[in-house]
Amino acid sequence: MENEQRVDLDVSETNESVGVRVGMDMTAENNDTTAELELDSTTVEQGGGSGSGRRGRGNTTAGASKKRGAGSEGSSSGRLLGKEVQAICNYCGLVMQGHYSQGTNHLINHAKRCPRRSIKNVQQMHLSFSSKADGTTVLSNCSTEPKWDMATVRVFIARMIVMHELPLPFVEYIGFYELLKLLQPSIETISRNTIKVEILKLYDIEKTKAMSVLEACDSRIAVTTDMWTAGNQKKGYMVVTAHYIDNSWVLRSRIMRFIYVPAPHSGEVMCNELYECLMEWNIDRKLSTVTVDNCSANESMIDLLLGKFSASSMIMGGKFLHMRCCAHILNLIVKDGLSVIHKEVEKIRESVHYWTATPSRFEKFEAAKKQLGVKETKNLALDCKTRWNSTYFMLSTALLYKDVFIRLKERDRNYTSLPSELEWNFSKLMCDYLKSFYKLTELFSGTRYPTSNLFFSKICEIRLSMNAWLQSPIEGLKNMATKMIAKYDKYWDVIHGVLVVGTLLDPRRKMLLINFLFPKIYGERVEFEIERVHKLFVDLVHQYEVKYSSNANWGVNGSASSEGAEADDSIMVNLDLYEMADEWESFRNQNSQNNHFKTEFELYLEESTLPSTSQFDILSWWKNNQGKYPILAKIARDFLAIPVSTVASESAFSTGGRHLSPHRSRLQPSIVEALVCTQNWFWLDHNLKDGIPEEAILSAEQLIDESLMSEL
Repeated sequence: MENEQRVDLDVSETNESVGVRVGMDMTAENNDTTAELELDSTTVEQGGGSGSGRRGRGNTTAGASKKRGAGSEGSSSGRLLGKEVQAICNYCGLVMQGHYSQGTNHLINHAKRCPRRSIKNVQQMHLSFSSKADGTTVLSNCSTEPKWDMATVRVFIARMIVMHELPLPFVEYIGFYELLKLLQPSIETISRNTIKVEILKLYDIEKTKAMSVLEACDSRIAVTTDMWTAGNQKKGYMVVTAHYIDNSWVLRSRIMRFIYVPAPHSGEVMCNELYECLMEWNIDRKLSTVTVDNCSANESMIDLLLGKFSASSMIMGGKFLHMRCCAHILNLIVKDGLSVIHKEVEKIRESVHYWTATPSRFEKFEAAKKQLGVKETKNLALDCKTRWNSTYFMLSTALLYKDVFIRLKERDRNYTSLPSELEWNFSKLMCDYLKSFYKLTELFSGTRYPTSNLFFSKICEIRLSMNAWLQSPIEGLKNMATKMIAKYDKYWDVIHGVLVVGTLLDPRRKMLLINFLFPKIYGERVEFEIERVHKLFVDLVHQYEVKYSSNANWGVNGSASSEGAEADDSIMVNLDLYEMADEWESFRNQNSQNNHFKTEFELYLEESTLPSTSQFDILSWWKNNQGKYPILAKIARDFLAIPVSTVASESAFSTGGRHLSPHRSRLQPSIVEALVCTQNWFWLDHNLKDGIPEEAILSAEQLIDESLMSEL
């Protein structure tokens, strides 16, 4: 059996020390030799001091003479140590000959070139303090465990790429790698394939969390969906977005899927994709509406979807399931009207085209504008005839430079398309009329969308404006109004149900706004239309009462239920008045006539309307009054979350377009979905209501343009 100890050989020339392991044979025949080596029992674990600092640790007869030709005991100890003394480097652990007869040059040379000498433990250079549970303070970086976790680093890099729409090869950029190398010299390289795997893992984790959030929501969930074709890939994607009011009465929006849909994009194909999404997220029985635009494929999709769901699981048997996008309907109305008056604005279109056709003409226009002292900064822009808002922008901008056009006519003989005074006046009148349509489209197209109670009055204002245009002496305007009213009436009946319910649930308006506006719109049919609205809401309240009340006949101020009848019978039994039962029934019926039974809806309408203020928060009001009107509060929570346009979904296409740029057109559909959806969920965690970063929110003009382009 061997007993090993370590001593230090002095390597004074390099100011280093090398540990020596001494193996001693403990057999009886060498007891006399062993006695000569009285080694200190201290074990040297690490080097790092000077050679002189180690001499006291090897206090032995053999160790006292550490150079060649030392003392009289050298021969006997040399014989013993000749085979078993070894030197071990305290940095790299290399084992070398440690016999004194071999000298120390090889130890010195190794100490100079040892590759482990230059690596320092940076943990000992920085002190970090932390508090323990008992209140004491300790050094938190004294542990020898590594602090740099590559798995955590990859997760945070993946989050950064998703949140800020960085390209996947970003992790391979030299500058980024050098930054990581500066922070941690032993950092491992990360490839785009590695970060792709991390993003897909993040997507799975965040998807599970998002599904649990919708699962915990007690209210119904409205869905918007739309199709988009990526120009750089020629692939179709369907986005599905959920809209709901959470348990804290906060309006939320969350992307569920960004699905690759193979061609053809027929109603049946889209229906199957949407149905699978709703079933996967387990909201098929919590669905309130599906908001889509007005293409024929969407009409077919909704019809097929109605056949897949049970009528009892939907509101009013599915009557409200199909919600048409009001922004698209408004676009159709205005485009039909502008098609009638295209001749009246042709001169302005030609003028704009003339002065923007070449750089020299544009410079002449800018010079004339400067000479006249016009301080407007808007640039002339030719319109696209299929996009009504571009016509509005063209007319409104050209009107600002009316005097410039007149001045340029005097200086350029080739400019022959100057509008007449009558045409200028007509264009100004058109801009005034179209401004209300643009403001309403801007409201419909808001990414931070408002509650549905705000749109009914705006829709009615548009209808009343068109009625006024019919009285205009200008023939072109009258023709325009006639065509727009026909398109308006075609779509009004299919969208007004949700908007009317939202208005009735607004305590500032209730039935008063309907009673005020409907006579102006419907004329002689006003009573029929008001009664139809009233009956629609009564039927809706009744369905919710049946679903949520223990007794369908339960009212706010109570009524004679079955339990009440049993109580009355028990009273009669206790009083032993069976012989007076008929007389009792007659007396109770006569007195019950004086107690009119009122439902929640009736009591709600009887209360005075609140003052109309722009700062009114309807969700907070219903949150505070849900104890008073429990059934109406549930209706409010379901209907006020319904979006009236698909712009919330179309905003996701802007994100998808940035991911699928010409330089990143080869991304697979799975990673595209992971990038778009996970970004939305991450930004929701940063307390953005709609999950869209500020830099990704488009202007109203861009949203309207994209909305119109998706329709073409």
